[in-house]
Amino acid sequence: MAVRDIHRKLTYEDYVLIPEDGLRHEILDGEPYVSPAPKEAHQSASIFLSSTLYFFVRDHRLGKIYAAPFDVRFSDHDIAQPDLIFISNDRIRILTEDNAKGAPDLVVEILSDSTRRIDEGIKRRLYERAGVLEYWLVDPKRRTVTIFRRDGNGFGPAEALSGEAGDVLTTPLLPGLEIRVGEIFE
Repeated sequence: MAVRDIHRKLTYEDYVLIPEDGLRHEILDGEPYVSPAPKEAHQSASIFLSSTLYFFVRDHRLGKIYAAPFDVRFSDHDIAQPDLIFISNDRIRILTEDNAKGAPDLVVEILSDSTRRIDEGIKRRLYERAGVLEYWLVDPKRRTVTIFRRDGNGFGPAEALSGEAGDVLTTPLLPGLEIRVGEIFE
């Protein structure tokens, strides 16, 4: 009987051996993470943002939008499946047939009870370290979007937008895009 070395960090080679089981599997800093299927509020926000961003990016020929499940291989020990990613034409070279190898311009995670701690902590630090230009944390429970934008070598102070306040989400990555935060959660 083989015994796995519990101190060895998992790699991309380990990741591709994980059988399909309908769950979201990720490896973050060599550690495995498994998330259950998202709930209705998560999926509703996801489909709204996916379609809005997809058509905007396509119509303006700015790059590519991908929704989970789509692997982003930040390193051999960091393989994530963000809810949404935007890869600009300037970074399009990171796309391979199997995954994105490197940092997308924009990463969007939609918070749920089972992923909140990971999205706000481990993944935020990973995305910052990897060179993601902008990271959105979409919170269906609070009806908010928290934005982290690259400022020098890391993310600057977070910007919090609220559906209740009537805030509008914009980004310098997608000039002209305007999304009323409240619409994300309708």
